[in-house]
Amino acid sequence: MDSPLTVEVRFKGTRKAYFHSPVPLREGDAVVVDAERGRDFGHVTATGEVAEKKCHGSCTGCAVGQAIAGDQPTTIRDVVRAASPEDLLAYREVRASEEDVRRKVMERVRSHELVMKVSDCEWQWDRAKLTIYFTAEKRVDFRALVRDLASLFRTRIELRQIGVRDEAARLGGVGRCGREYCCSTWLKELTPVNLGLAKDQHLSLNPSQISGGCGRLLCCLKYEHEFYVSSRKRFPREGKVLRTGQGEEKVVAVDIFRERVYLRGGSNQSRIIPLVQLKQEMADATSVEGVEGPPVATVEAPGASPPAQSEHDEAQERRQRSRRHRDRRQDEP
Repeated sequence: MDSPLTVEVRFKGTRKAYFHSPVPLREGDAVVVDAERGRDFGHVTATGEVAEKKCHGSCTGCAVGQAIAGDQPTTIRDVVRAASPEDLLAYREVRASEEDVRRKVMERVRSHELVMKVSDCEWQWDRAKLTIYFTAEKRVDFRALVRDLASLFRTRIELRQIGVRDEAARLGGVGRCGREYCCSTWLKELTPVNLGLAKDQHLSLNPSQISGGCGRLLCCLKYEHEFYVSSRKRFPREGKVLRTGQGEEKVVAVDIFRERVYLRGGSNQSRIIPLVQLKQEMADATSVEGVEGPPVATVEAPGASPPAQSEHDEAQERRQRSRRHRDRRQDEP
């Protein structure tokens, strides 16, 4: 009997989980799956070996801040069926009602005087559970709020606190580059980004210029960092004085994209030359210096002391002198 097909299913936002399917499925197929309590609706994003590798590599954190369905990689649930047109219609109705639910939750939050921002609400497909995502600077005691919401919606309520980066990934948006947020499209795993990455890339350290819509440092600083570091190894360090065809010049800046170097000479004359030309000028200047005059030979003066020997050689010589002295004493009558 063939083993069941492993598939990766994504839900609203960045939430995903892995399931076993008894029937063949393709990427993009809509499916109904077994959830923790009831059933949920999602779309297949990977199948077969690709899904298995991703499952094994992320069994402790498939979605942002949560584990896979069942909490253990050995309890992978099953795909119930491929979604029918009726299932898709019910899914759209559930999604359309979530914004109204969010407004009602915000009203209850204000009535309980809780310092928290409700980011998003997500119904399970069968409405057996309502997950509310929120952000807050401090820990929030929302036990009374949960009881209030459970009586209002007559379902299981789950409040989940997320960070501002996770919030941006769930809600989406357009970045300063004019494209959709990386975190809400293709960048599914959010890794830490620190200010040192901006320094290595010689970017402005003004937070308003290197921060994304979430208010944190741009995610692209992380996955572009290796390119900048490897590319700068081919260029001379800024501030270094080089000997070129025009004498000694100081490296002011480098342009790794256009392969150019900005130089400044002794009389404050600046120029911009390609990296290939700079390397050729440095090589020519080095070769000219090497043939300017014959090498200077070192001649020891008569009676001058020989160069200092290493400690090992000196110790060995002392042992030999002591042995010769002992041998002469033994030969004396």
